[in-house]
Amino acid sequence: MLDPSSSEEEGDEVIEVERKEVTASKNLVGPRRPPGRSVEDHGDGGLQPRGRGSGCGRPSSPSPSVGSDKEKEDLEKMQREEDEKKKRLQLYVFVMRCIAYPFNAKQPTDMARRQQKISKLQLQTVKDRFQAFLNGETQIVADEAFINAVQSYYEIFLKSDRVSRMVQSGGFSASDSREVFKKHIEKRVRSLPEIDGLSKETVLSSWIAKFDTIYRGEEDPRKQQQRMTASAASELILSKDQLYEMFQQILGIKKFEHQLLYNACQLDNPDEQAAQIRRELDGRLQMADQIARLGGRFPRFVSREMEAMYIEELRSSVNLLMANLESMPVSKGGEFKLQKLKRGHNTSIMDMGQEDENLLSKSDVVLSFTLEVVIMEVQGLKSLASNRIVYCTMEVEGGHKLQTDQAEASKPIWGTQGDFTTTQPLPAVKVKLFTESTGVLALEDKELGRVVLHPIPNCPKQCELHKMVVSKGCPDDLKIKLAIRMDKPQNMKHCGYLWAFGKNVWKRWKKRFFVLVQVSQYTFAMCSYREKKAEPVELLQLDGYTVDYTDPQPGLEGGRTFFNAVKEGDTVIFASDDEQDRILWVQAMYRATGQSHKPVPPTQVQKLNSRGGTAPQLDAPISQFYADRAQKHGMDEFISANPCNFDHASLFELVQRLTLDHRLNDSYSCLGWFSPGQVFVLDEYCARYGVRGCHRHLCYLSDLLERAENGAMIDPTLLHYSYAFCASHVHGNRPDGIGTVTVEEKERFEEIKERLRVLLENQITHFRYCFPFGRPEGALKATLSLLERVLMKDVVTSVPQEEVKAVIRKCLEQAAIVNYQRLSEYAKLEGKKREMYEHPVFCLASQVMDLTIQNVGRLVTPAKKLEDTIRLSELVIEVLQQNEEHHAEAFAWWSDLMVEHAETFLCLYSADMDAALEIQPPDSWDSFPLFQLLNDFLRVDYTLCNGKFHKHLQDLYAPLVVRYVDLMESSIAQSIHRGFERESWEPVNNGSATSEDLFWKLDALQTFIRDLHWPEEEFGKHLETRLKLMSSDMIESCIKRTRTAFEAKLQRSSRTTDFRVPQSICTMFNVMVDAKSQVAKLCAMDLGQERQYHSQIDHLIEETVKEMITLLVAKFVVILESVLSKLSKYDEGTLFSSFLSFTVKAASKYVDVPKPGMDIADSYVAFVRHSQDMLREKVNEEIYIERLFDKKYRDFRLQGVLDSTLNSTMYETVRNRLTLEEATASVREGGMQGITMRDSDEENNDN
Repeated sequence: MLDPSSSEEEGDEVIEVERKEVTASKNLVGPRRPPGRSVEDHGDGGLQPRGRGSGCGRPSSPSPSVGSDKEKEDLEKMQREEDEKKKRLQLYVFVMRCIAYPFNAKQPTDMARRQQKISKLQLQTVKDRFQAFLNGETQIVADEAFINAVQSYYEIFLKSDRVSRMVQSGGFSASDSREVFKKHIEKRVRSLPEIDGLSKETVLSSWIAKFDTIYRGEEDPRKQQQRMTASAASELILSKDQLYEMFQQILGIKKFEHQLLYNACQLDNPDEQAAQIRRELDGRLQMADQIARLGGRFPRFVSREMEAMYIEELRSSVNLLMANLESMPVSKGGEFKLQKLKRGHNTSIMDMGQEDENLLSKSDVVLSFTLEVVIMEVQGLKSLASNRIVYCTMEVEGGHKLQTDQAEASKPIWGTQGDFTTTQPLPAVKVKLFTESTGVLALEDKELGRVVLHPIPNCPKQCELHKMVVSKGCPDDLKIKLAIRMDKPQNMKHCGYLWAFGKNVWKRWKKRFFVLVQVSQYTFAMCSYREKKAEPVELLQLDGYTVDYTDPQPGLEGGRTFFNAVKEGDTVIFASDDEQDRILWVQAMYRATGQSHKPVPPTQVQKLNSRGGTAPQLDAPISQFYADRAQKHGMDEFISANPCNFDHASLFELVQRLTLDHRLNDSYSCLGWFSPGQVFVLDEYCARYGVRGCHRHLCYLSDLLERAENGAMIDPTLLHYSYAFCASHVHGNRPDGIGTVTVEEKERFEEIKERLRVLLENQITHFRYCFPFGRPEGALKATLSLLERVLMKDVVTSVPQEEVKAVIRKCLEQAAIVNYQRLSEYAKLEGKKREMYEHPVFCLASQVMDLTIQNVGRLVTPAKKLEDTIRLSELVIEVLQQNEEHHAEAFAWWSDLMVEHAETFLCLYSADMDAALEIQPPDSWDSFPLFQLLNDFLRVDYTLCNGKFHKHLQDLYAPLVVRYVDLMESSIAQSIHRGFERESWEPVNNGSATSEDLFWKLDALQTFIRDLHWPEEEFGKHLETRLKLMSSDMIESCIKRTRTAFEAKLQRSSRTTDFRVPQSICTMFNVMVDAKSQVAKLCAMDLGQERQYHSQIDHLIEETVKEMITLLVAKFVVILESVLSKLSKYDEGTLFSSFLSFTVKAASKYVDVPKPGMDIADSYVAFVRHSQDMLREKVNEEIYIERLFDKKYRDFRLQGVLDSTLNSTMYETVRNRLTLEEATASVREGGMQGITMRDSDEENNDN
C-alpha cells in the first residue's frame, strides 16, 4: 500500500522547499497549498506549480498591467482548482468511511437489472449485419416471409433517425431492439396461413432465433455470455475494493491518494471505524444540544413552531443511528453480539439516574478464549528402553484433559493439536509426559515430566522448546517442543501488562494484566485480571474519560512511557515498558472513549516542531507510520477534520451529481437509476452525516431534470419516486414522521415542480421522439401518471380529470403539429433532393446552379406534386400505425384524445392534400390511388372511420367518382357504337373484339369502384346499383346489335348448298354465351327492382338465342327446299325424268355414269357436315348446339309432307288408340318406359 515514489526523506525535502517558496512569495501566492500535490509527479518537483514558483523571477512584460492581470487570473484559476481538489479529497474521506464500516444501509438486491446500452458504433455494426443478411452475404437460411419482415424492420426501425437519437440519449439497449422486432413480427406471423404440423409459436420462436443470430453476427455467444454474466454480477453487488475504485473515478482521486487516506484512516480496522462513528454521533448530539441552548443556528422554517421539532428530529436521528450501531457485531462476520446497554458517557444528554443505571458490574464482563496447543516432540528421553510407550497429556486448569497418540520412546514425535476454550485471560496450560507402567500391580502410568505455561492472547503460534520439570527417578534432562496460541475474542480490544495507579481503582502502583473489553458499542471497560481467574479483579468504565499521553510521573518507579485517563474528579495513570505498546494502548482507549480530542504521540509532536528530517521512531506502530506519512503529504487535515463542521448537504449534492454523471456514462442503459453499490453508498452517507431526505431527492430531481432537458433518457418512474417523496415532505405527509420543512426546500420544490411540469408536457408533446417505438417500455405511461401527480395541488387532493385532460389535449394538439412538421420536412427533403437531380434544369450549364430549392419547387408539375402527396400520405399512415402499435396502450385512459390527435394530424395533412388536388387538371383520375390508400387505412380503423378527415375525403372525392362514372358510361356507349360499326366478328377470347372490350370495361369499372370501398353505405349502394343498371343497359345494347348483325349476315349469305356456316356466325353465338356469363357477374343484385331488371336481361338473352337458332335453322330449311326442288325434277312420271333416264341408260353402255341427282345430294351432304363441324368446333356452349341440331332435325323430318296427310282421320284414330293403350298400361303395370305420347306432344309444341 506504500507509494514507492514518495519516501520519507524525499517528502521532507519537498515540504521544506515548499515552505521556503511560499515564504518568499507570500504576497503573490496567498494561502499556502497543502502538500497533497507533492507526489502527483512522483516527487519530481510536484509542489512547484508552473506560473507559481517562477512568478517572481519572470522578466517584465512590455505591458505590466496585462501580464499581472493574466497572472492573477491564472493564480485564481489554480486556487479554484486547488479548492475543488481539497473539497473532493475531504468528500472522499467521508465516502471511504461509509464504505469501510456501514451500519445503516445495505446494497439492495431487488433492483431491476439494467441492460447493456448500445453505442453509435454498435448500432452501425448492427445495421451492417442486417444489411449483409439482406444482401445474401450470410449463411443464414430464411424464407421470403422472414426476409420481408427483416427488410421492413431494417427500413422502419434501424434506419430511423429516432433510433439514432435514442442511442445518443443513452436509453437504447439490445433488449429494446429485440422487443421491437418481436412486436413487429407478431402480426406478420399471425397473418400467415396455417401449416399442418407447424404452429405459429414455433415460427415465431424460429424467427426470433434467426434475429438473434443476425444481431450477434460472428461473435462467439459463449464469450458474450461470459462477459454479460460478469457485468451482471458487478451490476448487482460490489465489493469494498470495487466501491473504492468506483468513487475514485467519480471524485477524481488518484490511487496513491487513496492509499494514503486508506492507511491513515485505518479503514481496515473496524474498531477504529466504530470509534469514529461514535465520535461523529457525539458531535452531532452536542451540536443539537448547543443549538437548543444558544439558538440562532436554525434553518429558516416555514413555521416558527418547527424549531423545537427540528431539535427533536436531530436527536431522534442520532438515537436511531446509535441503535443501528448497537445492533452491529464487534467485527464483520463474527457471531458475537454486543450487549444492548444504554450509552451513558454523554452527560449533556443523560441524567444522573440513567448514569447510575448504566454502571457495569464484574459479571457484565464476559470473555471467551480459544486455545490451540500443538505438541510436536520430546527431546532428551534417554533412560527408557526404545520400545517403551510414551504419550503426553494437556489441559487448561479447570477444564478437561486431552491425550496424544502413543509413541515409542526411541521416537517421541506426535504433532497432535488440542483445542480448548476458557474464560480466563491468563490461563495455566499444563502438559505432562507419561510412560506406560509395565508392573502387574501398577494402577497408573508413570509421569516422567511436566511443564506449566501461561499464554496471553495473540501470542505467536511458534514451536518453542520448553524445559520440563522431571519427576523423581527420571535422570533425563527433558525438553518438549510445542506451540500454543490463544485467540482473543471479538469484544477484547487490547491486552497486556501495564503499571496503573488511580484514585478509586488500582490504588497501588503495581504492574497488572489489563484487558480493554467492549461490552456494547458505547460501553468499554478497562479490566485487570489475575492468573487463572475468569472475573476481573477491578474494572474502570471508560464512559466520560479522556485518554492522552503524559510525561513520566515523579515518584512512580516502574514503567518507561506514561499515559493517563482523565475525568472530572478522577485521574488514572498508566505506564508501559515501551513506546509502541503505549501508542497501541492509547489508540485503543481513544477509540473506546469516543472523545473528540485526538492524542498525538510526543515523538510526532517533536518531529512536527523540529522538521529535522529524521527517520520515524522504530518503536512506533505501523498505524502511526501511516499517520505521519499522510500528514507529510498534506492529508492530515482531511483525516482529522471534524465531520460536524462541514455542510454535508452541499457535499452530498456534489457527490450525488458526480455519481449520476458517472452512472450515465457507464456501459448500462440506466435511465438515471443508480447501481446497487452507488445506492448503498449514498444511503449510508445520508444516514451517517444527517443529510435531509427531501434535500437529497430535490438535488436528485434537479440533476435528473437537467440531464433530461439536455437530451438524456431518464426513467419517469424514477422521477415519480423522488417527486412523491418531496411532495409528501413539503405537504407534511411523510410516513417517517419528519415534520420540519425549510423555506429553501419549499421554494426549491416549487421551482422543480414547475420545471418537471414543463418537461413532462414537452415529452408528451414529443412522445414520438422522446419514447420512439414505445421504448423504454412503459415510460410514456409513467410520464402521463407523473404529470397527473404533478398537477395535484397537494398529496391528498386529486386533480380533476377534466383539468388533466385539458393539459394532455393541449400537448397532443401540439404533438400533431410537431409530428406533421417533421414528417413534411422529411418528405420534402427526400422529394426535393430527388427532384433536383432529376429535373432537366440541372442538366444545363453552371448559370442555373444558383437555383434554390424554392425555385425548383415552383417547377414541380401537377403529376409530381401528386406523387409527393401520395408518398406523404404513406408516411402519414405509417406514423398513425406506429402510434397505434407503440403508444396507444399508454394513452388507454385518454383514447379519445388520441383520436383527436390523429384527426388534428390528418387535418394538417389535408391542407397539403387539398392543395395538390386543386392543381390537378380536370377529368384527371390519377388521384384515385391517393383516395384508395387513405380510405383503405381509415375504413379499418374504427376510431377514424367516418371521422372528420374521412368525411372530408369523401366529400372531396364523391364528385370525382360520379364524374368518372358518367364519363365512363358515355365512353363505353360510344365504344359499343363504334365497335359494332367496325366489327369484323373475328373471334377474340370468348367473343368478339367489341364484346370483349365492353365486358372488360364494365368489369374494370365495377372492380375499380368496388376497390374504392366507399365508406358511406348509402352512396356506396347507389354507385353499385348504378353500375349494375349501366351494365344491364350496355349488355342489352350489345345483344341487340349482335342479333341484328346475325340476321343481316344470314340474309347476305347464299341460299344454295354452297353456303358454309361462317366463323362470324359462331362468334355471334359466343358473344351471347359470354354475355350470359357476364350478366351473372355484372348485373346480379338481390334488390327487388334491380333483380327484376336482371331477370329481364336473362330473358332477353334467351329469346335472342332462340331467334338466332330459328333464323339459322330457317336458313338451313331454305337450302333444303332448294335442294328438294332440284331433286323433284327426277321424280318418276315427269317428262324430264324420262328423258334423263333414257340418256343415262344409253351412256351407261360406254362409261360409268352416276344416277341422276346424286351430285346435288352429295353437295347437300357436304354442306350439312361442314355446318355441323363448324358449329361444334367454334360455338362455346354445348346446350345451344344441341338445341340448334334438335330444332333442325324436327323441322327436317316432316319436310315435304303435306298437312292434309298429317291431319287425316286415320292419323287421329291411331293417335287416340295409342294414348288409351298407354294409360291402360300405366295403371296395370305401374308406368311405361321411354317417351310417352304426352312427352312427344309437349316436345312438338315446344318446337
